Amino acid sequence: MSDHITEIVIFTVLFLLVSGIGFFAARWRAPKDMAHLDEWGLGGRSFGAWITWFLVGGDLYTAYTFVAVPALIFGAGAAGFFAVPYTVIIYPMFFLILIRLWSVSHRHGFVTPADFVRTRFDSPTLALLVAITGIVATMPYIALQLVGIEAVLKTMGVTGDSPLARHAPIIIAFAILAAYTYQSGLRAPALIAFVKDSLIYIVILVAVLYLPYKLGGWGGIFDAADKKFQATPSPADGILLNANNQIQYVTLAFGSALALFLYPHSVTGVLASRNRNVIKRNMSALPAYSFLLGLIALLGYMAISAGVKPLPGSKAGTVDSNTVVPLLFDMKFPAWFAGIAFAAIGIGALVPAAIMSIAAANLFTRNIYKEYLKRDATPADEAKVSKITSLVVKIGAVAFIVFLDPQFSIDLQLIGGVIILQTAPAVALGLYTRWLHRGALIAGWVAGMGLAMWMLWQIPNAATKKAHFGGSAFPLEKFGFDTPKTIYVGFVAVAVNFAVAILVTFLLRAMKTPEGVDGTTPDDYFADEGDPRIDKSATPVETVSST
Repeated sequence: MSDHITEIVIFTVLFLLVSGIGFFAARWRAPKDMAHLDEWGLGGRSFGAWITWFLVGGDLYTAYTFVAVPALIFGAGAAGFFAVPYTVIIYPMFFLILIRLWSVSHRHGFVTPADFVRTRFDSPTLALLVAITGIVATMPYIALQLVGIEAVLKTMGVTGDSPLARHAPIIIAFAILAAYTYQSGLRAPALIAFVKDSLIYIVILVAVLYLPYKLGGWGGIFDAADKKFQATPSPADGILLNANNQIQYVTLAFGSALALFLYPHSVTGVLASRNRNVIKRNMSALPAYSFLLGLIALLGYMAISAGVKPLPGSKAGTVDSNTVVPLLFDMKFPAWFAGIAFAAIGIGALVPAAIMSIAAANLFTRNIYKEYLKRDATPADEAKVSKITSLVVKIGAVAFIVFLDPQFSIDLQLIGGVIILQTAPAVALGLYTRWLHRGALIAGWVAGMGLAMWMLWQIPNAATKKAHFGGSAFPLEKFGFDTPKTIYVGFVAVAVNFAVAILVTFLLRAMKTPEGVDGTTPDDYFADEGDPRIDKSATPVETVSST
């Protein structure tokens, strides 16, 4: 640890700085009353284009992105670049979906996707399934922000060998995060996101200009990566895609794109926007982050060229591939700049972790607590319960890391997209049509989730020696095909989900099963800021100042 004093000091100072910003955020654009989910959980639904840009970008591009994507490139090569095309195609796909979701949510005061499903399909059961799915898919995602911080702390040598010494810094960091999120709500990550994204852009741009110079140019970097993969026994590895990994690559990219904006934390950032035009501008401009992601991914090849050796994992005989990027920075940058880079990754964990915990808490409060435990809950009751739940969610995330092998959390995150994809028919398609019967959507969810769990159970992880839930690449040979190729589980499961929903819809209609009453109208999906049709009882509490 003595060799990293400069890095530790810079990391600590920047971490404390953003923590102070998090506490100050409660006074930024201060509302008259914070005891309201619209204020605590959605920042008053008043964020403009720039705030939304940093908030949504900071929410989607997490600390795990900055360590895991290059680590995947480091270990598997071109297959790891799936993250780049999926973030390119996602924004056009969701451009029209998200503005409709914003409008109907603004009109009715919806805080979560499950709120919309409850009103659209008149089904508390379907809304409950959407809420539980969102919470389950989000929990390991929050835990993985800890993995990003832990990778940095391990590189700086401050985690120690005993369980307590290894996890104490992370527990302290998340305790501070919990405190200012409890006080400031969504305003905290919105304000911190400015610092986080600025640091990330500086670090990555410097890295892609400076490191190739230090490593002898891009030609040498790609030659080193190619040499490594030529010696790899896996036929799916290499700096180019091949016949063995193309199906997995395409289905994983497309499935991940479908899943990303179904996550409750993604929706939370969108619903905090001031109007429809803010969302349109951001969906048009956010692909700029995809360019940044492509640069980040190349750090994996740079690490190969630099001869980086990942630090040991938590179990004997394993390695922690998430330390690849921090080690690269530690080896090639001066200590002061490495400290800034480590702080960028650490702070990059705080923004999404805060938004994710708020989103999960809102789901529990609106769609479980108020629906089933206290129907007459006041806005103040909702805000109080959501604050407390956000603390519980963070404690659960820490428990993932403290009591389980961190690799288990990574495995869970790989299936997070598979899980959240099963809400696509009700949420995404439901914004355009109510043709699917509410009972059929439930049946489709059950079929898709059941098939997904069965497929995931069949997937081992050779690196961790786990026999089940070892990833999301399903061998097609288990479907009876004579091929070594794999396919993304989520792609297959959501296709079955849709098919079952369609077939059961015909069956239930033939049986004249009641479909419930649609609580929305066609005009709701075009409501905008200042629209006279906005339900005044559902609008956010007026803020003292707005920009």
